[in-house]
Order: sequence, then C-alpha cells, then structure tokens
Amino acid sequence: MTSILNADLHCHSVVSDGTLTPEQLAARASANGVELWALTDHDEVGGQQRAAAAAKAHGMKYLTGAEISVTFAGETVHIVGLGFDASSPLMQQGLEATRGGRGARAMEMAAGLATVGIRDAYEGALKFVGNPALISRTHFARFLVESGVCKDTYEVFRKYLTEGKPGYVPHRWATLKDAVGWITQTGGLAVIAHPGRYKFSANEEYALFSEFKAHGGTGVEVVTGSHTVAEYVEYADMAREFGLAASRGSDFHSPDESHTDLGTLPYLPGDLTPVWELLADRIQ
Repeated sequence: MTSILNADLHCHSVVSDGTLTPEQLAARASANGVELWALTDHDEVGGQQRAAAAAKAHGMKYLTGAEISVTFAGETVHIVGLGFDASSPLMQQGLEATRGGRGARAMEMAAGLATVGIRDAYEGALKFVGNPALISRTHFARFLVESGVCKDTYEVFRKYLTEGKPGYVPHRWATLKDAVGWITQTGGLAVIAHPGRYKFSANEEYALFSEFKAHGGTGVEVVTGSHTVAEYVEYADMAREFGLAASRGSDFHSPDESHTDLGTLPYLPGDLTPVWELLADRIQ
C-alpha cells in the first residue's frame, strides 16, 4: 500500500468523546471513500470489536487503535497506538489506570464552573457521556452549548476549560514511556498525535520527539484535521529528521463539531513511509 491511500487512523466514538457509534463511524468513513480505518477512542479499547466488525461489513481494512493521554513537560500530549492486541491485559490495565482520575477531575471542574455561576455542570455533562469512566472536557463543553452559555464548543474551551479558566483542572496522565511501552509490547506502533496542537517551545518539541523515539515510538501524524497546511509541511520535515513513519487521520468527533470529516484529508507526501506499511501484518 502506498501513501496514495485514503487511510483515516484517528477518530472517536461514543465510547469516549465522539457522538457517533462505531457502526455509524464505519458507515460514514466508507461513504467518504476510506480504505483503511482505525477507531482511536481516548484511553479505551471497548469499541474495537464493534469497529472491526463494522469495517469488515463495509469492505474496509481495519487497524486497532487508541489515543492515550500522556503528561510531558507539563502538557497533555496524545499518543495514538495502532495495530496492537486490544485484548491484551497489559494494554487494558494501563488504560484503566489512566482513566481512573477522570471522575474526580470532572467533579473539580464542575465546582470551578459553579464559582462563576454555572450550576449542575457535572450532571449536565453526564447527559452527553456514553461511558461515565471517560467523562471529559468535551462533555462539559456540549452541556454549556446546550444550555446557552456559549454558542459553540470552541467558545467554551476558550472561556472556561483551558489553563487559567474557571473550569480547568489538570490531570496526571500516563508517562510517555508507559504509553509507548503498552503499545509496542502488545504488537502495535506508537504515533505522536497532532503535534502542531501542543504549546511547546522548539526545545520542548525536540525533546518530545527525541524521547518518543528513544522509548520505541515510530510514527507521527503529519496530515491531520488539527493541522494547517503549513503544519503538514513542518511535520513532514520532522518525520524525515527523526526517521519516523507518517500517519494520517481526521480526529473526527462529531458531524456538528469537527472541521474535518472522515476520509477528506490530502494524501501523505509521497517520500514519507506511511505507518500502514510497517503494520501490513496487523491490518484486519
């Protein structure tokens, strides 16, 4: 398989913070011409069997996936795992431990929002949660839009849910070493998700890529719904510099919220090694 492949290896279902079921996502991906698909729910593999079965039903190739939350240099960074054994106790126990703090964090977020007059935010957010163990800022954002506090989720994050704002509560996630280890030790390949999104200095970003590679990480998202066209070029260069394979994914969450639909991104630059070439024996 070449880089000229409509692969979408980053999206989310109701099992984490998306609004569609794995089956609905598979149908949407197929309708948009996706040939190779992965469902990458946050810190959760509960939708993998459904996604794989739905992909097969639509004639798409499938890779297992998850997006793991990591703390690095004081920032939350996401590492996508692809092609791992989703039934592995190592992966499942690691993700369970990472999810563990979300409930307490959500209660703190609600308390912070109450200080600025937004009441019952925890109960409101729960209405949007498919999996209560994975309650997140996105669910709070949907509640604040529904209740008319903000016009869209982008406004919610800007005003209430980013660092220094009343509803922001940091969470201590897995380490970079942990996340890459869980992925690689269960037969998968680790990918830095949407690196253009992190607020790192040039030195911090270099450290992230260096440590990631040292721990056994092998890929980076180059073409993603979170990147500008200039960032496609920038992270293609980073992939070349660090000898990393390139991945492509929309980061699709919802038809109403996501800028980029499944399967609609440009292809990867032809001189980069696509992650799927390294995962040929893991494709279902």
